[in-house]
Amino acid sequence: MAKILAINAGSSTLKWQLFLMPEEKALAKGLIDRMGMRQSSITMSVNDQVVIKRDQDMPTIAAAVAAVMNALKESGVIRDLTELKGVGHRIVAGGEIFSESAILDHQALAQVDALAEYAPLHNPPEAAAVRAFAHRLPKVPQVGVFDTAFHATMPAVNYRYAIKQEFYEQYGARKYGAHGTSHRYVASRAAALLKQPLSELNLVSMHLGSGASVTAIKNGQSYDTSMGFTPVAGLAMSTRSGDIDPSLVLFLMQKLHLHDPQKMIDILNRESGLLALSGLSPDMRELQAAAPTNPDARLALDVFSNRVIKYVASYLAELGHADGLIFTAGIGEHDEDVRRDVINGLKIFGVTLDEQANLDPHGETVISTPDSTIPVFMIPTNEELMIARDVMHLV
Repeated sequence: MAKILAINAGSSTLKWQLFLMPEEKALAKGLIDRMGMRQSSITMSVNDQVVIKRDQDMPTIAAAVAAVMNALKESGVIRDLTELKGVGHRIVAGGEIFSESAILDHQALAQVDALAEYAPLHNPPEAAAVRAFAHRLPKVPQVGVFDTAFHATMPAVNYRYAIKQEFYEQYGARKYGAHGTSHRYVASRAAALLKQPLSELNLVSMHLGSGASVTAIKNGQSYDTSMGFTPVAGLAMSTRSGDIDPSLVLFLMQKLHLHDPQKMIDILNRESGLLALSGLSPDMRELQAAAPTNPDARLALDVFSNRVIKYVASYLAELGHADGLIFTAGIGEHDEDVRRDVINGLKIFGVTLDEQANLDPHGETVISTPDSTIPVFMIPTNEELMIARDVMHLV
């Protein structure tokens, strides 16, 4: 038995889960919020019971990591830090260097640093978390689990942009995708539910949360995905624009007198999507509540479902046939209206919804009717468990 820590570090948050492996038993989970800000806090649960919840000054990632270590010991889930046999880190951008999870030695971590230009909001804090954990646990392997790795199997016809080859060769200008760890997990669970080898299945996975993506999975491997060079591409999301004409970006920069391209990127990442369309909120629940009397909120909801339908339909055509459709992540798991809208938009493919199953899903659920041409699953994602599995495989 081994205790494995799975880490998901952001610029202001640090989420974690502690697993007992290979039993895959979740021993504890926690969240550090507002890291580096005023009123930062730590919350930790054991067996779904909150055991630690307090405000605590954590100005740096190093301070947050120290707080995690202290909380694990304070709660009693570990008595000594030597019980930890590995720490796995979710890292967004692995580029073409990391096609699978990897132990992060000094050389690999330097490569993660070099890939920061592909994910400037994500890779730097993730690399900082790796270094902080390595400093606290110098004898414990640190493992990187890359969002982009699952999509390394995409063929060139799907990852290459129709731009000069030298841009790809010199600068890595191509589609990388994201959410790969989530898509990989739910695909494996769909295979178990279908009682077939994943390598024999074609699936379309919809990771629908505040960040959202659709992935076409062919013979168990990523074949195409909606996010592109960065996660701003693809679907309309909570605050991200999704696909947009690049000429419009230059047009808006001129109209807004923006001389710093980063400002325009910030607008597309943080001030667009559902928030911009509704003028109200990026939160699907607030938009659903307002939609009956607010046409802008209704439009935001309709655009969200419309973009999902378009991608799923195109991937069904690309795959030739599908053995299953999967909803996952916050919206995909909890919003029956979005699931209904998307499935109703796919009726031309013979996909039909079981209304009762859709209204009250429990755990991993089939939400299509028995006569649906493609079974539809709602599968809660578990990226942290995938991270723990990859750590066990490597260490």
